[in-house]
Amino acid sequence: MLAGSAVGCAEPRLVADKVPPMAAVKKVRKPLPAVEVMPSAGVIGQPRRVTEAQNHSSHRHQGQWGAFNWGNGEFAGFGPVGVYGVAAWAEDWSSKKDPATHDDIFDPLKAILLNRSGSIWLTLSGETRIRNWVETNPMLGSVGIRHSERFTVRNLLGADLHLGSHWRLFGQLNNGEAAGSNYYGYNTTWRRRLGVQQLFAELKGHVAGAKMGLMVGRQQFLDAPSWLIYARETPNVPLSWNGVRGYAMWHSVRVDLYDFIATQVTSDTLMGGGFDDGTRLYGADITTALPVFSLGKQQIHSFLDTFWSGFHYGGRSAAVTKVEGSSSGTQTRQNLGFRWYGSAQDFEYDFSGDYQFGRFYAAQNNATRPISAWAGRATVGWRHSSSSIHPFVGVQFDAYSGGDSRRKDGTIGGFGAPFSPRNGTFDLTRTITRSNLVSVGPLMSVVPLPFMSLRVRVPYLWRQSINDAIYNSSSRFAFLSGRNMRAAGRRVGLQPQAQLQLQLQQHINWQIDGGAIFLTRKMRRAGGQNGTYMLSTVTLRF
Repeated sequence: MLAGSAVGCAEPRLVADKVPPMAAVKKVRKPLPAVEVMPSAGVIGQPRRVTEAQNHSSHRHQGQWGAFNWGNGEFAGFGPVGVYGVAAWAEDWSSKKDPATHDDIFDPLKAILLNRSGSIWLTLSGETRIRNWVETNPMLGSVGIRHSERFTVRNLLGADLHLGSHWRLFGQLNNGEAAGSNYYGYNTTWRRRLGVQQLFAELKGHVAGAKMGLMVGRQQFLDAPSWLIYARETPNVPLSWNGVRGYAMWHSVRVDLYDFIATQVTSDTLMGGGFDDGTRLYGADITTALPVFSLGKQQIHSFLDTFWSGFHYGGRSAAVTKVEGSSSGTQTRQNLGFRWYGSAQDFEYDFSGDYQFGRFYAAQNNATRPISAWAGRATVGWRHSSSSIHPFVGVQFDAYSGGDSRRKDGTIGGFGAPFSPRNGTFDLTRTITRSNLVSVGPLMSVVPLPFMSLRVRVPYLWRQSINDAIYNSSSRFAFLSGRNMRAAGRRVGLQPQAQLQLQLQQHINWQIDGGAIFLTRKMRRAGGQNGTYMLSTVTLRF
């Protein structure tokens, strides 16, 4: 169920919410679970959950998050949580303390009682993700390979120790392997013998009417729009952070504060390379579950995020593009933004925006330049809720500001998302990242069977600034330099893409992502190449 794309967790056709007794479980064959499309966020495009029972089903192991339990629970700031969660520590398996509720072979591992009262207990979790990639002219032909096949495996094993109602310890190990034919791009985020992915302590309790918590240590962080900050799901080693996070959650308002240093993964050791002091993430998020309101006969459930996030980073992604080459250095960017998203019986919407400001610090001469950049996203669509296939038809719009590579000083205008460069909600082919780009196109999805979801998106892309390039996850595409910068034109091309999800069994999810890019004639004349992309992902979880 983990993947680098799509949205939400779905239960379009719900079995009875009441857990049957063990005798009934033995006599009645369990139906296949509803498809869960993870790990991305929000309500858009997922199979429908309309009734109160569907939106608060015991089949999804969410915590007690008040109004933020609506849908996939992603609004609580811990990532989507279905039967399983993007973050294993966000799952709540306390109901499995009672053996009478066990209806799955792995249930005894989800609540291992360590004392007679059950106040001390352990949850084990695990994931194996197997991926096969097939590409022609990968990365717009920039890697010089006509045909590439890659094979990657990721393993995660976690343990969540609950020490009474106020303390818990969570640890998770990670292993990654990568091979293939004519492969490219592998580094320490793809290959890892064994490393500590997460290790933190949490103190939690109820204060001033709120559920509060303090998390200290190495951890995943998912409380921000996924197109701005996410978990680096494309490679085998997810992004993790070292520091402190505090949250307070009332029934319909929550506040989150955080201050982190990135985990260094350049060394293939148990703890990785330790702390990456040059990469920082800090900020605050306030989310409000807005009162339900009506538009005609439509009752609308909606949420409003307002956030401030600070980035400090270096390396290739922090370099500033010039007409020829680039200037290395570090960047500090402050993000001020919002996200307003909601759903009704027959339509869904998601609007968000971000303004970035800060400074670039050149490595060679210590010169600095101001940063002023922006981004905006919108998805709106119609849903035929009463249909058995739950069709959704909408449009998705993305816009990310670009800069001017001709300038050697002055304001830098290119948008940067260094901690979510390859999120699949924007580009299933994981080719182009969010900078100097405008994208718009139809978005459609259907659920022909309860365990099957098909999603199609056909965006057209163009450069926001003709004096800036387009970018992969760490640098610009090299063919857009020198005279080609302007000669390639503003239009980039058409990028049809589709995703098929099959929930084969509670523990097995099969996802197929496919796409192509058809560049304009000017882009091909500059040196870019059309390409195709296919990714098959089988994920096994408990």
